[in-house]
Amino acid sequence: MLELNIKNETDTLKAVILGTAESCGPTPQPEDAYDPKSLEHIVAGTYPLEKAMTKEIDAFEKVLKRYNVEVFRPKVLKDCNQIFSRDIAFVIDDYLFKANILPDREEEFLAIQHVLAQIAPTKIIHLPEEAHIEGGDVMPWNDHIFIGTYTAENYSHHITARTNSIAVEHIRALFPKKIVKSFELRKSTNAKENALHLDCCFQPIGKDKAILHKNGFLIKEEYEWLVNFFGKENIFEITSDEMYHMFSNVFSISPEVIVSEQTFTRLNNWLRVNGFIVEEIPYAEIAKQEGLLRCSTMPLIRQ
Repeated sequence: MLELNIKNETDTLKAVILGTAESCGPTPQPEDAYDPKSLEHIVAGTYPLEKAMTKEIDAFEKVLKRYNVEVFRPKVLKDCNQIFSRDIAFVIDDYLFKANILPDREEEFLAIQHVLAQIAPTKIIHLPEEAHIEGGDVMPWNDHIFIGTYTAENYSHHITARTNSIAVEHIRALFPKKIVKSFELRKSTNAKENALHLDCCFQPIGKDKAILHKNGFLIKEEYEWLVNFFGKENIFEITSDEMYHMFSNVFSISPEVIVSEQTFTRLNNWLRVNGFIVEEIPYAEIAKQEGLLRCSTMPLIRQ
């Protein structure tokens, strides 16, 4: 059996589900795009090809295995994009939550049944249907849980709005001893303005540092709360262009080791100056779908 344990974003990783780009299907039609960045690449004719994305995920898997991480993969579904395993589930403490995602992605959850079968059924939580939530919006951080949300009245009109206040309240009720802090994210049909998930504009790294993008947050005070929480000197502030390229969506294997995209020169240099070991891999093709390294992973055990 798998003994789930996720207290934060950076403890040493022991087991993870890594998405797959195999059989991800043809380039979608513009009307089928889930996010503005994918739409941009569909229209431009630069949408990523399966072969290129498979190569990138394989490079990621090699790094994880080099650090002795047990890597689970979803069962491959024909013509189904299964890259972003963070969207379909997430773990807090020793509970796995099934994310309530866009309805046409339901089968992706079924493709990890072989992993779920190794988890005690009492440790798998299905939130009620009206509680919308995806793993990219959920960040356990020791005694805090950070959650990205969007509560404006036009929520239902935004395909980029993925986590609602009902879900935040459910998480709050399930973890009464933790401080659940929600952040209103900026939603837009312009890919350079849109924070699809919290991990598109913020991520804790190491023991006390964070990557942050001010404009991803709708409420200035909420952004400032994070700056005060981590301390200005511990924050790497990214530009809107860097947010667009997913600079905040790196992935921690441990407090010291971070997997990052090889072209993120400014960030990777800063990480090294601050004592991190940076494992650089190519991931720019996958980034065209408004998701990167954190989005492709669903950590099960950290210690």
